[in-house]
Amino acid sequence: MNTTTSPSGSTVVEAEAFLAAHPEIEAVDIVLHDSNGIGRGKIIRRSELLAVYASGRFMPISIVGLDICGEDVHETGLIWEHGDGDLRAWPIPGTLAPMQGTNPPRAEVLLSLYTLEGEPMSSDPRHALQRQVDALADDGLFPAAAFELEFFLVANDRDSDGRLRPAAAVLDERTSNKTEVYSVDHLHGMEPLFADVYAHAALARINAETVISEFAPGQYEFTLHYRSNVMQAADDLVRLKRIVRHAARRFGVTACFMAKPIERYAGSGMHFHVSLPDRQGKNLFAERKAGDWNDTLLHALGGMCATMGESMLVFAPHANSWRRFSSGSYAPVAGNWGVNNRSVALRIPAGAASARRIEHRPSGVDANPYLVAATILAALRHGLRNKIDPGPATTGNGYDEVAAADMPSDWHSAIVAAEKSGFLKSALGNDMHRTFVAVKAAEYARVARTISEVDYDLYLHTV
Repeated sequence: MNTTTSPSGSTVVEAEAFLAAHPEIEAVDIVLHDSNGIGRGKIIRRSELLAVYASGRFMPISIVGLDICGEDVHETGLIWEHGDGDLRAWPIPGTLAPMQGTNPPRAEVLLSLYTLEGEPMSSDPRHALQRQVDALADDGLFPAAAFELEFFLVANDRDSDGRLRPAAAVLDERTSNKTEVYSVDHLHGMEPLFADVYAHAALARINAETVISEFAPGQYEFTLHYRSNVMQAADDLVRLKRIVRHAARRFGVTACFMAKPIERYAGSGMHFHVSLPDRQGKNLFAERKAGDWNDTLLHALGGMCATMGESMLVFAPHANSWRRFSSGSYAPVAGNWGVNNRSVALRIPAGAASARRIEHRPSGVDANPYLVAATILAALRHGLRNKIDPGPATTGNGYDEVAAADMPSDWHSAIVAAEKSGFLKSALGNDMHRTFVAVKAAEYARVARTISEVDYDLYLHTV
């Protein structure tokens, strides 16, 4: 077998050890993520795995620039400018793991895309995040992070009006249309499904922690263990999302990761918690005494506030994403910050100073976590380098604050802002920025020309 040095750091030894330890595995899902955060790839047979680790796997360059429907977007420059040629996808070390409940037994491994010469493919979202991690490391900063995963479990069929309805409990088929926020007894009805999620997460070496009943019928949230490596935090999120979707299908319900699936209830966020250790592991956000916020924390907040408007397309990338920000829907609508206040975009949670962190709340669960993390880290670094003042903390109801003039009010204005943004181009890199914005513009055009049921309801027999 011809072996090429893997630019991702993966080794054939890892694959050999895995196959020896898991003789039951018959196939492997090989998965990389496009600009929308959607897993793309193939299912290979057991006999093919060693070759992937030895030489990588050829994948078309266009795979990272597909739209939400999986169609080519020519404006990305990844099709005709490159002849849609093959690049090489390489395994990510430590991500090869068995999958729970597959028949026949399968495993999964994450991939990242590289040129044939072994250089990072600049429209791969993982590489956009790695650039920001490396830039902070050059400054002696090593951010730690974790995502939260909010989602709905809904019935496979819709109600008589064609709307989604909460899934019945998989334990005993009991139904509820109540909000049930923080109800522990309500969680018991989904216990078999959640047990499946925890078992699969353990196989994948993902430390899924608390599960809660969230603020809408059928809405739930998993928290993830804090990671000292931001890339691992993003990997955890995309893998847990896939695990939840797989478990839901096994139990006859649908896991929904739309930002706003049910119009009269709150949508689903993907809150990102970040702290800032130095080389010695000291958290530079920690204050000497309670409430005495240091300049590092304040400037990081300042950078996030100052760049939020031009970054909103990353945090709210789809047409449905913007429905989550409707009035009274418990999603932040202004670039503000506050202490122990869930009505702001940037929250400093309560807790010990040594664990001080910023909770970034604007992103919907439909966003790409690699691009979200890359953008937030770039904003943090921008704030530190330019010593940006975030202004006073918000007290009371942050939803009452008026958004800044540069804050987009809808999906189209977010696309325009992102396209013009020098900051976002720097945060994502030129190629990733071009790919992402082109995909969003193509999706906007698709939605804009689609005749919806709302159009028929309002206008068919009226105008």
